[in-house]
Amino acid sequence: MRDHDGLTFSLKEYERRLTELRQRMQERLLDAVIISDPENLAYLTGHQTTGYSFFQALLVPIDREPVSITRHLETSNIEHRTWVEDARYYSDTGDAIQMLYDVIREMGLIGKNVGHERNSYFFPAYQQDRLHSMFSNGNLQDCFGIVEEGRICKSDDEIEVMKKSAKATEAGMKAAYEAVAEGATENEIAAAACSAMFSAGGEYPAVLPYVTSGPRTMIGHATWEGRTVQANEHVFLEMAGCYRRYHTAMMRTVVLGELSHSMYKAQERMKTALIEVERLIRPGVTVSDVDKLVRNIISDNDVGAQLVTRAGYSIGIAFAPSWDEGYMLSLKQGSQEVLKPGMTIHIIPWMYGVDGDKTCGISDTIRVTEKGCESFFDLDRDFVVKPN
Repeated sequence: MRDHDGLTFSLKEYERRLTELRQRMQERLLDAVIISDPENLAYLTGHQTTGYSFFQALLVPIDREPVSITRHLETSNIEHRTWVEDARYYSDTGDAIQMLYDVIREMGLIGKNVGHERNSYFFPAYQQDRLHSMFSNGNLQDCFGIVEEGRICKSDDEIEVMKKSAKATEAGMKAAYEAVAEGATENEIAAAACSAMFSAGGEYPAVLPYVTSGPRTMIGHATWEGRTVQANEHVFLEMAGCYRRYHTAMMRTVVLGELSHSMYKAQERMKTALIEVERLIRPGVTVSDVDKLVRNIISDNDVGAQLVTRAGYSIGIAFAPSWDEGYMLSLKQGSQEVLKPGMTIHIIPWMYGVDGDKTCGISDTIRVTEKGCESFFDLDRDFVVKPN
């Protein structure tokens, strides 16, 4: 392993992650694993690139130094961002899977138990089929979750990085508040948010801000589309600042003109949900209990709104197409997973369909501590009400 100034974390931190991965490999009786998920590669080595649609992998044997297999263009990323010493590169006309198989054979792993991530977005089925056909003498098996088991609870070093991303999130949200006005376009609001996030030290997020106004707030996962904000409308905002691929997310709502009785009730329901759930959260509480509490509070309204999604999800390392780690942990009904110290969660008690035609949100990103939880943010939760 190479130590240098380009690493996001200390070499000791990466050594811990690799050691714990190998302990889980031993538990699963695996001689090696092929890690291809971009988030898992970033977690284990610090590697990041926007070119992850091309095949990339880290082959981790149980008792030898890992080997990186990636596109030749990424040579500089491996050199400047990671601790990896043994890196193999294929050209744009080369054969990545053949190279991977050749390294497996070189390491004496033919006939051994080798895991690979079947769920990886960027290790498609046709490439997995090729590897399986080559690996006829041995046991090639799914090792989904073997890295995620380490990622789900963030270390103190990771929490510090997430605090930096939270500063970018808050800066973006404050700038969006300022940009919201009658006659402003959704594009102008989004531009202000992005500029502020990046100026505050944020890097490119896995998803750009969600900015919708008036009736467009009823469109799920909509981004800005040039609409002009009108008098007496509201603007729904959701964004996640990013630093070294770690994200923290937040929803807020801006109201132009008077705060209606229905919107005030919606605000108070969401604030109550966040207060109560943050009182509940501590190690040992089940995920379904948290979801039930949020869902019951939001459902108890007389303004026609619903909570139409899960109540929250794990958040941390992310590349597009999503900033969440919900495939690792989601706050939803029926899940008996328990919360543990170091888990970081975006809690989303948002309200869809206030008065039948408005969606609004207030959310928080928290970390589970030894005795409870703490927010990454200081920003006030009330709707921002601006006179026309």
